[in-house]
Amino acid sequence: MEMTREIENEIVTYLFEAERDRREVVKVSDKYPGLTIEKAYDLQEELLRRKIATGTRSIGYKLGLTSKAKQQMMGVFEAIYGELTSDMLALEWEQLDFNKLIHPKAEPEIAFFMGEDLKGTNITGEDVLRATQYVAAAIEIIDSRYLDFKFTLPDVVADNCSSAKFMIGSKMVPVRDVNLPEVGIVFTKNNEVVATGAGAAVLGDPAVSVAWAVNKLGERGLGLRKGDVILSGAITEAFAFGPGDTIAAQFTGLGNVSFSCK
Repeated sequence: MEMTREIENEIVTYLFEAERDRREVVKVSDKYPGLTIEKAYDLQEELLRRKIATGTRSIGYKLGLTSKAKQQMMGVFEAIYGELTSDMLALEWEQLDFNKLIHPKAEPEIAFFMGEDLKGTNITGEDVLRATQYVAAAIEIIDSRYLDFKFTLPDVVADNCSSAKFMIGSKMVPVRDVNLPEVGIVFTKNNEVVATGAGAAVLGDPAVSVAWAVNKLGERGLGLRKGDVILSGAITEAFAFGPGDTIAAQFTGLGNVSFSCK
């Protein structure tokens, strides 16, 4: 079936309302199995324009499928990206309201703070390090709008890569003071260790992950802007949580970040 403008608007409205109303929906590809990755990115951009029209603003990007093992499991050969908006930023000292989410999961990440614009299609990890001002500990909350968290790759891209919330630790570290692949992380739920990992889990180096995002954005005439926040990808698997739970991540050299849920 040809993806007409009318169908595109239908899909964007479908996903926009699912997130707004906090309800699960069946995946888009059930009705439109011919949905491609590139068309999904078009839909993602339109979905973000719809959200920005409500008063939020774009503040950066997040990476997904940055683990080689996860890529192999999904049968794909590259990462994916979504866009971060100002209403997604949560504060450590304010409890997350579970009633404003569907079926959330938390994952630890390293956040990059861009000190200058970065755009192109041949960007390297070293270019990313030159353009980055600080890095920090972060936790991303993913919350797919799809039923039972099940989807194809185009589905999740169109749904802005399950983006929901994120929080940043209070310690900002100059990027040159950190060996990113060797940053260790201990992830806990209710004071029990659920996972450990290192920055190298993110495409071998989180800076390489961000470089991939810049190059992918560059193919669409986009790039990173000074002041953008970039979540470079999950260091461990994601863990579900609910009311009464506390999630924390301790990073070597980057400090801690945590939240509780009500």
